[in-house]
Amino acid sequence: MEFKHKPVLLQECIENLNINSNGIYVDGTLGGAGHSLEIAKRLSKDGLLIGIDRDEEALKAAKEKLKDYQNIKYIHGNHDEIKDILQELEIDKVDGILLDLGVSSYQLDERNRGFSYMAEKSELDMRMDRSQSLTAKEIVNTYLEEDLTKVIFEYGEEKFARNIAKKICQYRKNKVISTTGELVKIIEEAVPGFAKKDGHPAKRTFQAIRIEVNNEIEPLYNTVKDSIQVLKPKGRLCIITFHSLEDRAVKNAYQDAKGKCTCPPDLPYCICGAESQGNIITRKPIVPTEDEQRENSRARSAKLRVFERK
Repeated sequence: MEFKHKPVLLQECIENLNINSNGIYVDGTLGGAGHSLEIAKRLSKDGLLIGIDRDEEALKAAKEKLKDYQNIKYIHGNHDEIKDILQELEIDKVDGILLDLGVSSYQLDERNRGFSYMAEKSELDMRMDRSQSLTAKEIVNTYLEEDLTKVIFEYGEEKFARNIAKKICQYRKNKVISTTGELVKIIEEAVPGFAKKDGHPAKRTFQAIRIEVNNEIEPLYNTVKDSIQVLKPKGRLCIITFHSLEDRAVKNAYQDAKGKCTCPPDLPYCICGAESQGNIITRKPIVPTEDEQRENSRARSAKLRVFERK
């Protein structure tokens, strides 16, 4: 299957990266290389683009899409390890970093990856990096009911998380849950009819399990802080989120990197020692235009936040 992914907030990202043609840029979520292609177009032969992705199929597709550009390094890895990746490349600081979080259109559409609730006979997998051991099948069949409830409620913001987790645990007593179709049927039985008007009843649970499989939320705050630290002065970090927990982690990391003075307001000067690493460019997140949302339904929940290094 061809790796297709329509880049979200493309022009807004490119504009906010303030690309220097001789600079070094990191696309920490290379995916279908939609954003990277536009970055590469703006770099001279002295510039460098570093593309990182956990999905080896994405890297393969990106190499093909960017085959006309020679100044690109491809890394099979995780953007959470950005400091280590740059150290191995003997690069101290970069001019810009882009993170487009979440799952790609290709991963959702590729039925044998197990990301989609629309694929009835797909193995419960959901791994972005197929070299890791933890899969959706393991989570669904081995997590305690209490832990399943927590994952589905927190990462899926699912009101019926407790009932869904209970149904899963009841079902797996008699048979291992192996396919996406089996899991969908269990969820449909657990969600009351009136709630099914708000879209597919399995959508939030599948999102939650995917986030747990790929550990998408827990390290994010530190990833943002690490990314800011490896920026050159005036370098920019652009992050697109699709989930409230992602957005909250990015927002909090930006606020902390900006520096918060905790001194009483009546003091004439700061004595708390608060230090600022830079400024938040986007006071409010940038969201897709109505036209983009109509053309690409997966863009509807996207938010772009931008930070500039001091």
